[in-house]
Amino acid sequence: MRRPVREHVLSSTSPAVLKYYLYKATKAVEFYRPIMYLFFLAQGLSFTQITILEALYNLTTLFGEIPTGWVGDRVGRRNSLLVGTTLISVTLLGIGLADSFVQLAVLYVFWSAGYNFRSGSEDAWLYDTLTDDRSTDDFAHVRGRGESVALGIGVGAAVLGGYLGSIDLSYPWFVAAAVTGLGAPVLLSVNESETYEETDSGDLSLRRSVDIAMDVLSRSNIRAFVVYYYVLYAAVTYLVFVFLQPIFQTVVVDLGVSESRVESLLGWFYAVYSLFGAILSYYTGAIRDRLGVRTWFTVLPFVLGAALVGMYFVPLLALPTFLVARGVSDVTRSLAGQYINDRIGTLGRATVLSTMAMIGGLTVLPFQLGSGVISDYASPLFALAVSGVVLVVGSAAILAWEHPVAD
Repeated sequence: MRRPVREHVLSSTSPAVLKYYLYKATKAVEFYRPIMYLFFLAQGLSFTQITILEALYNLTTLFGEIPTGWVGDRVGRRNSLLVGTTLISVTLLGIGLADSFVQLAVLYVFWSAGYNFRSGSEDAWLYDTLTDDRSTDDFAHVRGRGESVALGIGVGAAVLGGYLGSIDLSYPWFVAAAVTGLGAPVLLSVNESETYEETDSGDLSLRRSVDIAMDVLSRSNIRAFVVYYYVLYAAVTYLVFVFLQPIFQTVVVDLGVSESRVESLLGWFYAVYSLFGAILSYYTGAIRDRLGVRTWFTVLPFVLGAALVGMYFVPLLALPTFLVARGVSDVTRSLAGQYINDRIGTLGRATVLSTMAMIGGLTVLPFQLGSGVISDYASPLFALAVSGVVLVVGSAAILAWEHPVAD
């Protein structure tokens, strides 16, 4: 039965949820995202070196997710978010000042560690907070609204970041560091949820957390979903975001645009990109209610995979493909979070969610390194076309084995 709209209004306007929205508004990624890989290329890095940076990021995720998830379970989700936010802010400042591959490699490790502290704890804090209000069914709705806030702020941030990047490619990193730092005082005003406080987290050992996570992964209603989404789909979409900027540059220059205008155009493109994502994220709850999680995850990989192959033959298709990939990204992540959170308990929740991120970080490594080598020897367009084929074939194989979304 479809829930009354009034329930959504209550959960979306509680003080804790409003602070969650405010925190999401400080996530500042759109300031540097339009020029991120152009910045790395300007430092003299090759595509292979860029993918090595991304691999270092994911290796840090691999080894750091479970310990930092346990920290979130053991000492509090708010405290874990605070450490992560501070670490990310300082790292963004360092990246803007870096001028070599070695410096960037070290900073990437700390950058990933910051997101380690955030990844499981953010969704765990939100879900448990909604549990306090008996409104956990609204997790996808509230999380989608939170992503919509972040992306809405990102519309202006992307335009500003593009123009700042046309002046100096370091400036967007400095602004992003300052805005991210504003998240710290917001988090200091947030309390842990009563649901979390009532668990016996004080006695939760790292070994017990790992046992809880392994038990969850072994369940029949979760294991296929983990492979389908966290392994295959997430790895391919990660590559889409890595190669967006060089492909965008190639496409618009071939259309006759001056190379000096690429950075500012990227800013506007990311603004539209964020706006489209914000609109879809705002309606995450409605998408879940009307279309259904099962249908969404059944169809989406095949649509995206076909688009990635198609844009190799018609490069201009890359622009709408990137917009669609961005638009559905956060909706898909929110629906995946709802599906997993509904099937796990409060104790060890952050560790379980961090384990999901760890699995994604591990499996994306061969995709990253392979796509970097293919891009250097062929082109980023060809690398994404190969990943599209892998996505379609892999998704079909998983569906033949077991449907990833239980009824």
